[in-house]
Amino acid sequence: MLQEIKTLVQTLNEQRDAYYNKDSPKMTDKEYDRLFDRLEELEKKSGIIFSNSPTKSVGYYPVSELAKVRHTRALLSLEKTKQIRELADFMENQDTLLMLKLDGLTVKLVYEEGRLVQASTRGDGNVGEDITHNIPAFENVPLSISYRERLVTTGEAFIYKDDFRQLKDTIRDGNGEPYKNARNLASGSVRNLNPEVCKGRHVHFIPFNVLEGMDEGTGVDSREFKLMQLGVLGFDTCPYVYMEAGKHSEKELKEQIEKLKTIASEKEIPIDGLVLIYDNLSYSSKCGKTGHHYKDGLAYKFEDETYETTLQEIEWTPSRSGDLAPVAVFDSVEIDGADVSRASLHNLSFIKNLELVPGCRILVSKRNMIIPHIEDNLDRGFYYDTYPLQCPCCGSNTRIRKGKTNKGNTLETLYCDNPECDSQILKKYVHFVAKKAMDISGISESNLRRFLECGWLTSFQDIYHLDRYRKEIVALDGYGEKSYERLWAAINESRNTDFIHYVTAMDIPMVGTTKSRVLCEIFEGNLDSFEKAATGNFDFSKIEDFGDVLNRNIHTWFANEENLSLWRDLQMEMSFRPMESETEENKLVTVDNPFQGCTIVVTGKLMTYTRDGINTKIWELGGKPGSSVSKNTDYLICGEKAGSKLAKAQSLGIKILSEVEFLDMIA
Repeated sequence: MLQEIKTLVQTLNEQRDAYYNKDSPKMTDKEYDRLFDRLEELEKKSGIIFSNSPTKSVGYYPVSELAKVRHTRALLSLEKTKQIRELADFMENQDTLLMLKLDGLTVKLVYEEGRLVQASTRGDGNVGEDITHNIPAFENVPLSISYRERLVTTGEAFIYKDDFRQLKDTIRDGNGEPYKNARNLASGSVRNLNPEVCKGRHVHFIPFNVLEGMDEGTGVDSREFKLMQLGVLGFDTCPYVYMEAGKHSEKELKEQIEKLKTIASEKEIPIDGLVLIYDNLSYSSKCGKTGHHYKDGLAYKFEDETYETTLQEIEWTPSRSGDLAPVAVFDSVEIDGADVSRASLHNLSFIKNLELVPGCRILVSKRNMIIPHIEDNLDRGFYYDTYPLQCPCCGSNTRIRKGKTNKGNTLETLYCDNPECDSQILKKYVHFVAKKAMDISGISESNLRRFLECGWLTSFQDIYHLDRYRKEIVALDGYGEKSYERLWAAINESRNTDFIHYVTAMDIPMVGTTKSRVLCEIFEGNLDSFEKAATGNFDFSKIEDFGDVLNRNIHTWFANEENLSLWRDLQMEMSFRPMESETEENKLVTVDNPFQGCTIVVTGKLMTYTRDGINTKIWELGGKPGSSVSKNTDYLICGEKAGSKLAKAQSLGIKILSEVEFLDMIA
């Protein structure tokens, strides 16, 4: 019956289009009426009426603005991965569904007593927008269903790729530009205030979850069962593969992934990945969530897509170390729903290797769905040196500094030798007040720039005497008494610090938070002991993960009289907390901690932590962060795009953890 209804709706709509729009009817009026009556009969008998059914005069009514809808259950995302191995690990002990990740706009539908009463977008997960007025303009949403209890389902509103190809040259966005992809067109159509705009754009809906309903007397605790029941009610079904619990090889998973990708390609379904989610609903509910995602599934993202655009210019900005950081500025492209027009070029070698010059066509991606990156140059063979001969900030001559990468390749960077370069000085102050250093929350980069321009700061120590300029600061645009008081309170609060923050603030080359923590352990939080070692003959290269370059950097920094004077004088402004000792309470907490005393190396991009953040967490767990994999490594934590460290850990038989596994072990 359901299939006959769908066939009749399609046939009658094709005939209406041929009759009214193309003036070329394909059947007689008598035949049309016979099919129409049959459709009405079936709809009445089944209780299922689709939004595009010709039996209903669709009530298109515009709204003045989209009302807000608060979701009683947050519509969160899923954690993402590009590692098939992580999918295999995730599914080992539970039955799962591997299904297409549709590329559109997430929509929630609510049915009461068999009728659609509300439709809304996901929004920020907690609050979405009411789009009920546009649902009659969708192609395939049941407005009436035979299920009479409350039903809440979520799914994706999208436009098939073949439909988008026909529409993209005739429809313009709010800026008068052609839509760049089907996702944007679907989103713009669904959220439009006027349903007549949405009508005819072939927006479809496919559900992927049931939030409420279908629990009455079934005794079945299965996600697959509920999705199958939605199919009985007239909803389209998202293609998926049922994966039984047990160990699945990466080869088997790749085969299933390719199978689903083929289905999506054949059916012209727009996708941007796959979703692996637990079938057992009770188990899913126990997995918990973060503020960003539920933990009962993983989103498998395909390799980063590239987008062609044109390089307009390369900007160069001095860093606090004197290196000039190159940034590509290119014609804006939309990636993952955001406009991207800038990307780091890392160093001069990167520019030369890609032969980048203004005007060339480039391929841009968003690596790990986060960081814009130049992947390739489509117009090679026209390279010429475009780097500035003078520093764009201070005008001093620049020079090329050559070094070696870990793999022995030559690395060229552009350098400004002027230690008085305004940009370098500003960035040193920005580093000094940062949270991981002296943690002065009330000073922004723009404020530091103004203080420097006014001549109030000539050394870090001057920050702790800004009260001399209270009247002048209060009079600054954007300041006032309260702003000054907050600033001064933050400065005074930072006086109470410790070895790790103080050493990090000194900005000794290659000595960041992690290395400062190691030094704190070795010198037991005593700054004088560290100074004696640094001004003496102590061999820092004997410390694990330090090496000859870091040993030389520390001794060279302390050999500079200005640096040593700063190191000593600034301590007069501070009070230092003693090195933290392990309390009895902490000992109780860490009795079952598997990372106590372990060396842990991290590789790849993590979704939950920054690199400093994960290293801090490892220290808190009683472990020691490592920078390279060796036989002494106990664990390797792998994020996205794990490199050679993963292969080495596998060859040494070192325990490898995904980020999800690590989080589960410390939960």
